[in-house]
Amino acid sequence: MLASEGASIVSAPGADEDEIVAAASGATVIIAGSAPRITRSVLERLGGCRAIIRSGIGVDSVDLAAAADLGIWVVNVPDYGTEAVAQHTLALVLAATRRLGEADRIVKSGGWSFDGLRPLHLPGVMTAGVVGYGRIGRRVAALLLSVGFGRLLAHDPLSEPDGDGVEPASLKRLLAESDVVCLHAPAANHGRPLIGPEELRCMKPDSVLVSSSRGTLIDDEALVAALATGAPRVAGLDVFSSEPPDLSIYEPVAERLLLSPHMAWYTEESQADLRRKSAEETRRILSGQVPLNPIVTPKEAQ
Repeated sequence: MLASEGASIVSAPGADEDEIVAAASGATVIIAGSAPRITRSVLERLGGCRAIIRSGIGVDSVDLAAAADLGIWVVNVPDYGTEAVAQHTLALVLAATRRLGEADRIVKSGGWSFDGLRPLHLPGVMTAGVVGYGRIGRRVAALLLSVGFGRLLAHDPLSEPDGDGVEPASLKRLLAESDVVCLHAPAANHGRPLIGPEELRCMKPDSVLVSSSRGTLIDDEALVAALATGAPRVAGLDVFSSEPPDLSIYEPVAERLLLSPHMAWYTEESQADLRRKSAEETRRILSGQVPLNPIVTPKEAQ
């Protein structure tokens, strides 16, 4: 699409800073996935770069302050994959509350009794909590209500949760009262994970914690310690503080985990949407237009 308009395209994994610079030196626009770390050192070594298009929602992999200092646009794609992430989250919630991972292990080991899985409850007697109430958090809330969760709490310091059946709550109260907690907040930027030892101690026995937003939201060691006590009883994780994760960290509580490889966003449709919107933002930059979703705007463009 861009190549047909005279732009040349170079692709590289971007495994380290030198590889990023070697591939992108002289590029006008860089389209970056989640893995490459676009640091100040990288940005200072790129000649002529006008924009970083973060092909995804999170921009924690880009040094935003350095980009601002150097007059480089940083743009993200915040409005793709909402339905895919929300449905994946719901799948983890239902698998955890129905204890499907444990049931699978029972049958595969030759067992045929679910006595060890008792008690199971219908969603109607459970409270679900959604932390982060943006596009995805709102859709997750709607899906949880659609399958019958009797009460839904939501916490977002940046926007007041609203809507039928959704009750605003502080993070502490949400954690203390929810049987299921779903994390859909942006990456923590205050020096510590959003969910650490103090927050985990608030959670109910036999509760479920699901994260499909940012792996850095949860303190890994604190989560392992909390799972060992049964509060929460199960964690469903699609994202991790480092990827791929060091599974040895989770070994003591492996049977209390449902894991997926950062795939919540993925369907063929959402991937095509992401690529199209990344290309459209690139085209806008190359043609001198203002991008639709700027995170950092150069001073001269303000």
